[in-house]
Amino acid sequence: MRAIVVGRTGGPEQLTLREIDKPVLEAHEALVKIEAIGVNFIDIYFREGRYPAALPFIPGQEASGVVEAVGKDAKTVRVGDRVAYTGGLGAYAEYATVPASRLVKIPDQLATRDAAAAMLQGMTAHYLTRSTYPLAAGETALVHAAAGGVGLLLVQMAKRLGAHVIGTVGTDEKAALARDAGADEVVIYTREDFAPAVRRLMDGKGVHVVYDGVGKDTFTGGLNVLRPRGMMVLFGGASGPVAPFDPMILNQKGSLFLTRPVLAHYIATREELEQRAGDVLGMIVRGELRLRIDREHPLGEAAQAHRDLEGRKTTGKLLLRP
Repeated sequence: MRAIVVGRTGGPEQLTLREIDKPVLEAHEALVKIEAIGVNFIDIYFREGRYPAALPFIPGQEASGVVEAVGKDAKTVRVGDRVAYTGGLGAYAEYATVPASRLVKIPDQLATRDAAAAMLQGMTAHYLTRSTYPLAAGETALVHAAAGGVGLLLVQMAKRLGAHVIGTVGTDEKAALARDAGADEVVIYTREDFAPAVRRLMDGKGVHVVYDGVGKDTFTGGLNVLRPRGMMVLFGGASGPVAPFDPMILNQKGSLFLTRPVLAHYIATREELEQRAGDVLGMIVRGELRLRIDREHPLGEAAQAHRDLEGRKTTGKLLLRP
């Protein structure tokens, strides 16, 4: 089979298309013939070595396709099922073996590629707004990168919960997308410092929560726009990791809360995975959540997909096609 292999950590040039053997199926696994692959910032973190993995490895945390074979102990899926998953390396390939318990069946009304576009980013937006900081009607959330893959879904989910949403983006085009997703106000950070702009919009009161997937470039400013006892939800580092800091800063700025969540801890059990994925995929089927697939690349163009994502050239989801 064809797969993208990382033999050495580094830049996008380390993503090499190779012909390798199909993975060996274990008793608790299913062999999935992959039809669509989600490209996410976590893939970049593994490629760079920010998240360690034994070399060589096949990157990719999210995919959808059809079950081609099942191990003798795999009870949750059958051959021929359309499935999607997120978590664990190996998605940048034509085939992947996945623990059967981590596979979610795709609703009949949903396209296979849409499922690949929704699993990681959709469930991330879901746990951020429903579990990490459960948004209540009337509260205000600041969403960084509001026109990105997670951002557009976050804005929509926050609005469905009755929240007031302020988004930050880099261009007029992205501002229009964020507003179309439901953002009440949008700050174009390339034109003005977002922190004073947000404080002005809030009449100095501050927001209840900041959802920050950008990291280094936005973290300090985000702390400055929180109201007392507000929460900084740092769920990514698109601009780089946040530097170490003295926790006393949280005290000084109003007894703030800080968390650094990751999706794996919010879908740790089969029950929670099915519930969260079912909510997200069901919302898409019912038209309550709109996906935006920005572009699709052939598998061999994985390096270009990473460059696009790192360069903030995308609005919505990037997919690879085997």
